[in-house]
Amino acid sequence: MSTTDEVILLDLKFSPSGLRVRIALKEKGIAYDYREEDLSNKSSLLLEMNPVHKMIPVLILNGRPICESLVIVEYIDEVWNDNSPLLPSDPYNRSHAKFWADYINKKIYILATKLWKTKGEAHAEAKKELISSFKLLEAELGDKPYFGGKTFGIPDIALIPFYSWFYTLEKFGNLSMNDEFPKLVTWGERCMKRESVSTSLPNQYETHDFILGLRKKLGIID
Repeated sequence: MSTTDEVILLDLKFSPSGLRVRIALKEKGIAYDYREEDLSNKSSLLLEMNPVHKMIPVLILNGRPICESLVIVEYIDEVWNDNSPLLPSDPYNRSHAKFWADYINKKIYILATKLWKTKGEAHAEAKKELISSFKLLEAELGDKPYFGGKTFGIPDIALIPFYSWFYTLEKFGNLSMNDEFPKLVTWGERCMKRESVSTSLPNQYETHDFILGLRKKLGIID
């Protein structure tokens, strides 16, 4: 791609989906124009560029929009393919990486949100399912530094935004992430040593404060 490309990202600071895109862009060393959206008063640009879902993140490259976080990450990897590959070149390994990124995408946000949004039976069920999902991810990670082995890739990008949720999950789930999922905690700490991650993720206490604010807006009372 040309160095004169116009790259715009419509996003929200605390969005796990948006964080995936920011991390991928930084891994590739791509400069971009970040535009914070207000989802209670969506910009005309967001409505124009994502008329189907009307949601963030949206990457706009030279006026052409790409939507959905993992689709965007894969697009970034294909377009800026001269460094820092985010997906393996081998077809089997590529499919395997995409499988786990998709699993994370479909499971973790929904379950983690239910953990701080719900009470009673729904809360207990969300906690049970989240623990099961994290255990499964720990088994897949094993003793590897990253989900793809030695290379930081799309499954890591899919999951690492939730590292900033770990403190919140502990508080609302009565969990000890370090005791129950030590491999995921170590993996998260390793990812945080990457500049692309450490300069993108809000800290865990900021995220907790943000979620407390969301609970207040939603009228959720302890």
